[in-house]
Amino acid sequence: MFGRAPKKSDNTKYYEVLGVPKNAAQDDLKKAYRKAAIKNHPDKGGDPEKFKELAQAYEVLSDPEKREIYDQYGEDALKEGMGGGGGGGVDPFDIFSSFFGPSFGGGGGGSSRGRRQRRGEDVVHPLKASLEDLYNGTSKKLSLSRSVLCSKCKGSKSGASMRCPGCQGSGMKVTIRQLGPSMIQQMQQACNDCKGTGESINDKDRCPGCKGEKVLQEKKVLEVHVEKGMQHNQKITFPGEADEAPDTVTGDIVFVVQQKEHPKFKRKGDDLFYEHTISLTEALCGFQLVLTHLDNRQLLIKSNPGEIVKPDSFKAISDEGMPMYQRPFMKGKLYIHFTVEFPDSLAPDQCKALEAVLPPKPASKLTDMELDECEETTMHDVNMEEEMRRKAHAAAQEAYDEDDEMPGGGAQRVQCAQQ
Repeated sequence: MFGRAPKKSDNTKYYEVLGVPKNAAQDDLKKAYRKAAIKNHPDKGGDPEKFKELAQAYEVLSDPEKREIYDQYGEDALKEGMGGGGGGGVDPFDIFSSFFGPSFGGGGGGSSRGRRQRRGEDVVHPLKASLEDLYNGTSKKLSLSRSVLCSKCKGSKSGASMRCPGCQGSGMKVTIRQLGPSMIQQMQQACNDCKGTGESINDKDRCPGCKGEKVLQEKKVLEVHVEKGMQHNQKITFPGEADEAPDTVTGDIVFVVQQKEHPKFKRKGDDLFYEHTISLTEALCGFQLVLTHLDNRQLLIKSNPGEIVKPDSFKAISDEGMPMYQRPFMKGKLYIHFTVEFPDSLAPDQCKALEAVLPPKPASKLTDMELDECEETTMHDVNMEEEMRRKAHAAAQEAYDEDDEMPGGGAQRVQCAQQ
């Protein structure tokens, strides 16, 4: 096959790079490469050159034909053409991806085929909506500014970019800080020179349109459809409409529904609650209410003949609550909470008239003589919340005063203040 035997050269380097003996089995080669590749991956702060050497060594030794040639004649024989090449043109990120898949780690300065495309961040905006909007459904047009890829270039006039010398194309820099005599801290951060892209562009090659940034600002109008029955904090997503960036999967624009307070209705899930105050006469003799709903329909609500509405009671009307999301023809309930307003006082003749029609008062179990022996009392109105606050304040003041009266109590506080 060859006119002369090739000159023998180094045939141990690849084994030393992987850290395995020359008689290592294929499984041992895989384990050694897997462990060393993770440790030296550029995106994890490893050495890009070492990462490339590992890929080249494994590419040769994992191929039986190339390994046999390498064992007999060394690295030079592979470079001269025996066995189809010596792995010099292999993409280290392709080999790494064959082990772990493209989702593990990015590609440093190598071919973009081995890189994992980063996913851009989602852009989240609050979307204020009234209860009427969520009941009836609506559309809102919103103008947003976002970054889009420059259509004239890929960041340079010639389309040429070179590996960033500051980070060797990895997009990351590793710094080591001494914390103590035998303690160091290793930190990894995005390269400032290339802003984490791993690429560098000469000033004269920069695109005049985007100044080499590869992106431009664009105004875009999105029409957001708020569907009937949507809930507070529900998300409306526009896939792939966030800021664009090179070698990046564009994120989403997400609108988060923020329901505004309504002056009359309260919402709980698919149900609506409405507060209504009626007089004592209406509670006893019947009432009638015209309620304007969220879609401007007029609902006539009235009590049944002879029905008494008790204070703090609820009445429910089926199918007049909120539409159910994606099932708008089904609705929750409308609950009406009744507060009964009592008169401040009644005249004697009014009392007699009421006693004539209302159920009789319970008869007293005491005789007139027993009643004469009882002591008269006087009641007055009181605000219980205010009463409880006053009592708590009085109790706290009493405890403070008792502390002052304790031997040495006051002197101790003065002494502390002087210190």
